[in-house]
Amino acid sequence: MRTVKQVSELTGISVRTLHYYDEIGLFKPSEIRSSGYRMYDDDALEMLQQILFFKELDFTLKDIKSIMRNPKFDKNKAFQNQRDLIQAKRDRLDGLLNLLDKLIKGEKCMSFKEFDMSQYFNALAEFKDCHRDEIIKYWGSMEEFDKMTDQFKAKESEIAQMAIKQYGSIEKYTEAMKKSLNSFPDSMEQLNTLKDSDDYIRQTTEITKKLTFDLNKEVSSEEVRQIVDEWVNLVNENTPKSMDMGDNFWNLAAEGYLSEPAIIEVTDRTYGNGASVFIGKALKSYLE
Repeated sequence: MRTVKQVSELTGISVRTLHYYDEIGLFKPSEIRSSGYRMYDDDALEMLQQILFFKELDFTLKDIKSIMRNPKFDKNKAFQNQRDLIQAKRDRLDGLLNLLDKLIKGEKCMSFKEFDMSQYFNALAEFKDCHRDEIIKYWGSMEEFDKMTDQFKAKESEIAQMAIKQYGSIEKYTEAMKKSLNSFPDSMEQLNTLKDSDDYIRQTTEITKKLTFDLNKEVSSEEVRQIVDEWVNLVNENTPKSMDMGDNFWNLAAEGYLSEPAIIEVTDRTYGNGASVFIGKALKSYLE
């Protein structure tokens, strides 16, 4: 058995941090002596080791606690998964270092394969292991969820480029998706309620009609800016708090109205020829 001070010296984790882990129920001592000393046995140290592997992989303390408290948690399987994830992380970092070396030498390398999505796909795998009931409820079957994951993997490069554009990095995108997956049932209920909400649909339609009523107006005018502000706030307020849409979400939305043929066709058909480009420019002006 080791005291908290001895565990701190062995692991390099501060005593204060070990106390905090105890307080939040993440890592508790094997026993507490009558003197108040926290004591840790070898099983506890093995658990701490596993927690540190999860932290190395950028899991939040909340996520780690949830994973390790799952009745289906298998420590040996977790060690194997952690090894695979760290191997993938190392390979990815090696790829980034090689790419940077080439760029430093002045080589032109328009490559995105180094920005792989392994952490994101591992998050989906973790979600599948722990949320079978929710998957069956919202996807219909585990097979349908697997089919969706396979489709994502087939478009890995495209998704990676989108993630970098919308979130700034693969890491930020993965963190946002983990947060969303952890609150998936609540988010889906909110989105389903919103989808069926006549009031939200009515408000969105009214704002868009008001925005596109006169396509000859200056997109930078105060009147247009106020309408766009109303629209942006409506969408933001009705997006589930657990869903991080990324710092660049609205810029990409503006680009969609300006250049995506499908969006332009539907918007112009509904609100008049030129409406889509007007909305895109108005949104761009607002964001600037």
